[in-house]
Amino acid sequence: MSHVPQRKEKDCLNCGATVQGRYCQDCGQENIVPKETFWHMFTHFFYDITHFDSSFFTSARDLIFRPGFLSKEYMIGRRKRYLHPIRMYVFSSAIFFLVFFKFFGPQIKMDEPLNMPVTKEERLKYIQELEEGLKKDTADVNLKAALLVAKDTAHQLLVSEMIKTAVNNKGIKVGFSDSNYKTEAEYDSVQEKKSKAARDGWFMRRLNKKVIDLNTRYKENPEEFKEKFLESFLHRLPYMLFVSLPIFALLLKLLYFRRKNFYYADHGVFTIHLYVFTFLCLLLVFALDKLQDVVNFEFFGWAIFFIMLGHFIYLLKAMRVFYDQRRWKTIFKGILIAFISFIMMCILLIFFMFFSAATF
Repeated sequence: MSHVPQRKEKDCLNCGATVQGRYCQDCGQENIVPKETFWHMFTHFFYDITHFDSSFFTSARDLIFRPGFLSKEYMIGRRKRYLHPIRMYVFSSAIFFLVFFKFFGPQIKMDEPLNMPVTKEERLKYIQELEEGLKKDTADVNLKAALLVAKDTAHQLLVSEMIKTAVNNKGIKVGFSDSNYKTEAEYDSVQEKKSKAARDGWFMRRLNKKVIDLNTRYKENPEEFKEKFLESFLHRLPYMLFVSLPIFALLLKLLYFRRKNFYYADHGVFTIHLYVFTFLCLLLVFALDKLQDVVNFEFFGWAIFFIMLGHFIYLLKAMRVFYDQRRWKTIFKGILIAFISFIMMCILLIFFMFFSAATF
């Protein structure tokens, strides 16, 4: 409710209806003085923000520490004190991808140290010297960082050389696609000579022509192809997760097809809350992975394992609370939905990889 004074007139400024109270019963607009001071605007903004914060943190607390409770509350109609699931998903996914691309996204280009050896033999000797030094002083953080950069740089150069050799010799290969053709005209000519039954279908024609185009553009510079493909794919990850959300809800609908009191939207709300919790877990996993790269402590690897295990246990507890079924039946369905959703994500991953390659 606004803190702007209420109008003495009872006609709604929005729809013209006679207002019985502070709000119009026809359109819902608040019957307040249209002219407001800057202070009123500021306080209204402050109240909106603090209301959002309180509802968000209340929702986040119950989401994290009470699996399935938030979805259950929304389903039975207790929604006033919680943030709407769609708003929570949009907010959390925006924060997740912002942090991911800023701090945890793969670094395509690496700056080498000025004293990094050039040849393979010199690089191998340089890495061995760093490892010998690290055995003598395991607490030397600078030595650990230098060893990490040396290994990563050597790996980058090895991969780059392998890609360049493969591309220069055979062209870019995409799975079962034949990229031996130099031009689209050559490919079309070969197809015309084949019988109709032996010719490639619509999908294979499009795929082969795209591979020929990529070979023509990036044969001399495979690194540019790798960079553009990775950038294109990563920026489509949010779309992939968004597409997977209604599919996951549909899988839950099929899994609980006997529960007639659960509508598809109810499964969707459960899925949204699960995805939000997944975003939080992934941010924690990425942060621990970064720390492990820097300090190389085995503890962080075990911590990541237990977080992923905890995520699965969270799924089971959430399903048990929300769907209210017996423990063993919930465990069976939890394992089944985890397996099916893994296959679903692999299929979507392949699809978006092809789509990424086809659009740049």
